[in-house]
Amino acid sequence: MEKIYAKKSLGQNFLKSKKALSAMIEAGKVTSDDVTLEIGPGTGALTEKLLETGAKVIAIEKDDRLIEFLEEKFKNETNTGQLKVINGDILEIDLKSIGLKNNNFKLIANIPYYITGLIFRKFLSENIQPEKIVILVQKEIADRIVARDGKESLLSLSVKSYGKPIKIMKVGKENFSPKPKVDSAILLVDDISKKFFENIREESFFEIIKAGFAHKRKVLISNLKDFSKKMGGKTLAEVFFASKIPEKSRAEDLKLEDWKTLLKNLA
Repeated sequence: MEKIYAKKSLGQNFLKSKKALSAMIEAGKVTSDDVTLEIGPGTGALTEKLLETGAKVIAIEKDDRLIEFLEEKFKNETNTGQLKVINGDILEIDLKSIGLKNNNFKLIANIPYYITGLIFRKFLSENIQPEKIVILVQKEIADRIVARDGKESLLSLSVKSYGKPIKIMKVGKENFSPKPKVDSAILLVDDISKKFFENIREESFFEIIKAGFAHKRKVLISNLKDFSKKMGGKTLAEVFFASKIPEKSRAEDLKLEDWKTLLKNLA
């Protein structure tokens, strides 16, 4: 088979670390009973590890050059139906149309980093959610999502409202071909569901956290003035007191449940 070179325009950085590949499979607890979705399989390093577990693999590849390459490399698995390679853009594919059901598959992938936020939005906020997500992201993004410094962000709260993010391990830039400019990390998002939104409106939750983080230098109570007026009713001072949140708090100081309490007391 001819050598495949990574396309910079597609954000391709092929993972070559066996340790990292094994860690991704282990983090996802992938078994022969699973349906796994892989985005951007590239030359098939992770695909091979997924297939070794006996799991069914649906691989979505945007790069036309790689479809024939993957189908030839995994001819047996393609023939048996264990592997299905689909040429397309994951951001435009309807998950139901490729046979996926809510909470009935695992997303395990080395994604192009420029679509990280869009991947989270598609797979966490839509109606068909994976059971688990195990993806490679920039190390700084992983640290921000798990709030390693104890301070939350718009991104960390958005992910935590749907599941439990866990940083599995750092993967240095030397483990990729071509070598990217930044280090990466394997991130697991476990226990994915919409349970957090059972007694609050999903739309209102994202509206309040976006308002809260709109001006980082301001205290939270100042950022929420317009949102509070829209909700009507009690003053923000009353709401903060009832929610047991100090008036000098900044958005980054509040944990996920604090935002839910605020939203309920504002309603």
